[in-house]
Amino acid sequence: MFLIFLPVTSFPYFPSTIGGSVLVRPLSLYPLLILLIIATLPYIFTKRLSPTLISLVPFIIVVLGSSLLALGVGLQSTLNIPVAERTLRALITLGVGVAIFITVAVIPRNREDLDASLRWIYFGFSAALLWGSLQAVYVLHFSRKYYRTLNRIQQYISTRRLFTIRISGLTYEPNWFAEQITFLLLPWLLASVITGKTVFPWRRHWLTLEWLLLVWSVAVLLFTYSRAGLIILIVLAAASLLFLRPVNRHPGKKSWLSGWSRRLLEASVAMVMMGTVIFFAGRNNDFFSRIWNYWRERENTSVTEYLEYLAFGARLFYGETALEIFNDNPIIGVGIGNFAYYFDEYLPDRPVAPTPEVLRLLTPEGNRNRLVTPKIFYLRILAETGLVGMAAFAAFLLAIFGNALFMWLSPPSNSEAKFWGTAGILGFLAFILAAFTFDSFALPNTWVVFGMITASSWVIHRSRKGERSMGNTPKTNQTGSSIPILPQHIDP
Repeated sequence: MFLIFLPVTSFPYFPSTIGGSVLVRPLSLYPLLILLIIATLPYIFTKRLSPTLISLVPFIIVVLGSSLLALGVGLQSTLNIPVAERTLRALITLGVGVAIFITVAVIPRNREDLDASLRWIYFGFSAALLWGSLQAVYVLHFSRKYYRTLNRIQQYISTRRLFTIRISGLTYEPNWFAEQITFLLLPWLLASVITGKTVFPWRRHWLTLEWLLLVWSVAVLLFTYSRAGLIILIVLAAASLLFLRPVNRHPGKKSWLSGWSRRLLEASVAMVMMGTVIFFAGRNNDFFSRIWNYWRERENTSVTEYLEYLAFGARLFYGETALEIFNDNPIIGVGIGNFAYYFDEYLPDRPVAPTPEVLRLLTPEGNRNRLVTPKIFYLRILAETGLVGMAAFAAFLLAIFGNALFMWLSPPSNSEAKFWGTAGILGFLAFILAAFTFDSFALPNTWVVFGMITASSWVIHRSRKGERSMGNTPKTNQTGSSIPILPQHIDP
């Protein structure tokens, strides 16, 4: 249930005591609470934990320390929300994220469990892709009656209405849906396609269900018209084609088109094809076509003006403000969740009139009902936990990447490790890019991907240890003579 419910991010029926007034309300939180009691906590207190889980502890300690220090500063409440209440909410969101990470990391005990977990993720996202496909119908040919029917159903799934020219799936908005597809789904599907592994019993030669899901996912992704989502798609596809594909070695076959030349040519062709599809799909969408229309409409161009034209102006304000807060509080930050209390004071000294979103936040009579956040994950960590927090989180990220690299560098004969290593690297790369578009600790995407990487590396590591221990045990053949079973490789 936890894995199936992942696509639902803003479930409207949430008690206020567990975050009923916030944007991020994952439906998967309900089964997560049950899993914590029956599986996660018993495992933590009775089993040996992966070192990757322990590598997150320093960051948690830094967050708690910076938050406690912030409570003694004497900040004034904003929107009638006291600092202590805001800090508690922020700590709860971090706690939810950590709980997701640990649960996903410890429940799979073997390779069958890992494959089963992926199957349930695919099942949940098949429902999300189906719902997104139904929404794509009114994007292609708008029907008010059809749109209203889907919108009435959506109100039982999400706290926000559907868009008329973009699709949201089961999430709060199109960008969230695109991020789910590129972050939670594509790394496993791309890894399956390029390594040939499938978690389903059905296949026809090279055609697997993962192939069909990959094509379906990319097609649905186009209708989100998410610029960040399509950029991540292009980067993941390029990384897969150029660097992560297995090398096909044919000793007796030589050609002028081989090795890197072949990879570069195939990647270039794929990028041109994807770019062409994206251009034709987005040219009738005014929001999306801004990417290239700016350079045709303006004579005097600049990067800053281009970002404002793309509606990134508010994010620039939030980012600059976060950097200013960090410059004044570089060591330990201002405490988790406290960015909003410093926002007005550290706002950049430049006109805000061209950016209506920021102007509304500064107007007392404006429709400001939520505290502002930096919108960029890295800048939030810097502003709220300082260099110490960033260093601790970077160490955790290094542990996650090390797990993925450990599996990807396995011998070619270990196809299982190759698959999980490839998916892990793609998932880590998706996080690096997606973290420029979100700042919430409660979104499951990051923690589920990191948990799957941790679980798969831990399972593979323990299986290798088992193989080595068996390699030291003599076995007898049919004639009764003792034959030592040697390990196939050395685990560094």
